[in-house]
Amino acid sequence: MKGRLISIEGGEGAGKSTVIAAVVAELQAHGWRVQTAREPGGTALGEAVRALLLDPTHPSMCAESELLLMMASRAQLVRKRILPALDAGEWVVSDRFTDASFAYQGGGRGIDSARIAELERWAVGIKPDLTLLLDVGVAEGLARARQRGGELDRIEREADGFFERVRTRYLERAQAEPQRYRVVDASQPAAVVVAAVQDVLRAWLPAYSNGGA
Repeated sequence: MKGRLISIEGGEGAGKSTVIAAVVAELQAHGWRVQTAREPGGTALGEAVRALLLDPTHPSMCAESELLLMMASRAQLVRKRILPALDAGEWVVSDRFTDASFAYQGGGRGIDSARIAELERWAVGIKPDLTLLLDVGVAEGLARARQRGGELDRIEREADGFFERVRTRYLERAQAEPQRYRVVDASQPAAVVVAAVQDVLRAWLPAYSNGGA
């Protein structure tokens, strides 16, 4: 049986890493073989692109360059890792996927969604089977992200208004595609968020449970 792709989306400080670990554990408990991936990145080429995209010494990168670099990394990830895994019956849990481009380069940078959708069809060709959107207020999310310490990357240095637009676009997409999206209140304690994600998965997974190992 073909594997499935689950993406974890959300703004800065939404707690994606904690949720990804919980999702992987839940899938494995159902007998699935699971791979994880991250965006941008996930392949040797993608990680090189990631370093370029997040490098704060490139503050003048234009929105179009940012989008095309994101899509280049994603195209490589899909063809070299995700599609082979799905064809082998493995599940893939991705830290962000194309919805992030609609949110960050579309909502945040103002690129037309139709242009992003055109690139999605050509360069990516697939959508997640399930998208978990971890929603948290911008001020709280940024405070969490900055508490981690270390140098802020190029995108983390954006103004609050940028991240407000990103959050708005994410929520708009979730409302437009309720069959794929599940929105989780990520402002709650981590244990509560993980429990909510587990509830979502346990309601969604039975349709695929016969394909487990």
